[in-house]
Amino acid sequence: MPAARLYHNPRCSKSRGALELLRERGIEPEIRAYLDTPPGEDELRQLVAMLDVSPRALLRTGEAEYRELGLDDPSITDHRIIAAMAAHPRLIERPIFVNGGRAVIGRPPERVLDLLD
Repeated sequence: MPAARLYHNPRCSKSRGALELLRERGIEPEIRAYLDTPPGEDELRQLVAMLDVSPRALLRTGEAEYRELGLDDPSITDHRIIAAMAAHPRLIERPIFVNGGRAVIGRPPERVLDLLD
């Protein structure tokens, strides 16, 4: 992964806000439009590890796919959750900022600043 990457949805105000904050500080991250180029399962596992969260914490629970796939069932395995996010990238929380081997979910957008030295 590049040193600085933003998993970005340009239609999301939080994602746009995070990008603006980074650019105001002279950071031009690689932009990953994850809805157009979804991360695969291995990349999602890397992100989960860098975020130090469970895959479930990366799910957008308000999306129709969340309900349709029954992902609210607590017995669903991490493997199945990651597979669902890879197949249905709208399920992935956004934005995610990766910098220097660490990652943070930019909610609120100011959280991306935690990864700047």
